[in-house]
Amino acid sequence: MRTFSLVLAVAALILLLPALLPLLGWLNWLVLPLALLAAGLGVLSGEERAFRLGLLVLVVSALRLFLGGGLL
Repeated sequence: MRTFSLVLAVAALILLLPALLPLLGWLNWLVLPLALLAAGLGVLSGEERAFRLGLLVLVVSALRLFLGGGLL
């Protein structure tokens, strides 16, 4: 479960990179649940790297959605 949470966090980070581009902000709606799941599994499994990475991706993705009005 430790590696699974880390893999989910890295996958969320990889999906976040194109979601930062203009007109691809809708992709953040897919990144948010994935990062939340990675952070949650990181806490449950004791994998602090996955928790921190998932939390970072979650914050950046939520900020991008907030600034883009939820769609852009």
